[in-house]
Amino acid sequence: MAEIKYDIIEKIGILSESNKGWFKELNLISWNNREAKYDLRDWAPENEKMGKGITLTKDELRQLRDLLNNMDL
Repeated sequence: MAEIKYDIIEKIGILSESNKGWFKELNLISWNNREAKYDLRDWAPENEKMGKGITLTKDELRQLRDLLNNMDL
């Protein structure tokens, strides 16, 4: 399996912390030297390991924001 390279361009925020000390974070990340995208996933402390997550373009993130703003929470 090829090594995945990533560069965290901007740490936007932490949504939660698991009982194992991992953090669910929203970050702006460049994967494999590509254009940076918004990324939501679990990270081990110091970002040395990661869990599964999703990446979103700026337009997709805006659409998600709009959808959430229209929800009755």
